[in-house]
Amino acid sequence: MNEVIHEQAAAKVAHHTGYSPGLEGVIAGESEICQVDEGDSGLRYRGYAIGDLADWSSFEEVAHLLLVGRLPTGTELHTFSDLIMRNRQLPDPVERFLETLRPGLHQMDVLRTGMSLLGMTDPDAQDASPESTLRKSIRLLGQVPCLVAECHRRLAGGQPVTRDHSGGFAEHLLRLIVGELRGELGSAMTQALNVSLILYAEHEFNASTFSARVTASTLTDLHGALTAAVATLKGPLHGGANEAVASMLIEIGTPERAESWVRNALASKHRVMGFGHRVLKQGDARSTIIQRHAERLSRLCHDGRWYDIASTIDRIMLVEKGLRPNLDFYTAVAYLLMSIPAELSTPLFVCSRITGWCAHVMEQQQHNRLIRPRARYTGPSPRTYEPLHRRI
Repeated sequence: MNEVIHEQAAAKVAHHTGYSPGLEGVIAGESEICQVDEGDSGLRYRGYAIGDLADWSSFEEVAHLLLVGRLPTGTELHTFSDLIMRNRQLPDPVERFLETLRPGLHQMDVLRTGMSLLGMTDPDAQDASPESTLRKSIRLLGQVPCLVAECHRRLAGGQPVTRDHSGGFAEHLLRLIVGELRGELGSAMTQALNVSLILYAEHEFNASTFSARVTASTLTDLHGALTAAVATLKGPLHGGANEAVASMLIEIGTPERAESWVRNALASKHRVMGFGHRVLKQGDARSTIIQRHAERLSRLCHDGRWYDIASTIDRIMLVEKGLRPNLDFYTAVAYLLMSIPAELSTPLFVCSRITGWCAHVMEQQQHNRLIRPRARYTGPSPRTYEPLHRRI
């Protein structure tokens, strides 16, 4: 009996220590922050189903949950939100850096450098205590939306962003990008953005989060880890995917072209963006949540174009490939209806995921062990060194 148990244990160890390309399926650490659930909930943030958080919470509540470890009381939420609001300004060195920008730069490149500059100018830059890291995280929730909006304005040659820094996180962010919105449509857009921010806030050991944790495991500073995360998020197989979906929808242009476009893409082995997920094999519950908001915005805007294109692609991809949309797909529809430029899709991702990144950096620092995996060597077998004068 003991031999059987030992054999089973050995097989389990071998399974987890064997080579897996892209670390797929490998358990690389433990975390209390996010559970990927293939069931109806899809994801859980510190035990709470993502659907419940999206339906009932503000982004600030979820940020408090991720960073502090619990949902806030009314008083705690007021204090937390006030701290974010008071940090909605950029240090002078960052402003001066933004003045040097020229058209044609990628916004994620600017954001990466801006994140590093925010670290250099942070008053707690040299303090790595848990209390300091939390202060810096909250400060970033105020600064990053301003950095994203000001970067976009300067690269697009637009007018100065609003100086009205009141309101909730989603309301303020939307005002920075598209201006003041009122009435039922403005409320629906704010709600849709709030939900998308909650859905994007955290997703376990995704590429950018893992990058942040690897960097943090060296005991470098918070902003250094986040700079690595921003650089990772830029990639089209990660955060850049949502921008690619928006570009795809714009390229298709009309619902009448959608079916022929997607069938031609499949026939030519061209990747249709916004479908499938490395971890969520049975579908992404977050997509269903944001789809409802995209459909509502479509009705309120009296513009069914983007939603109809997306619905056609969704239907064909399920029938032909058995694939369901991920979060990026219908989020792109919602953002287009909110007049959010496609190139801002990934920077908006940063405004949200900064919460998850900071939570993971704090967790890594609390239970740190340097992350240093091994590689399977595939190079030449041992060879005898030949001095230079003997080589032909």
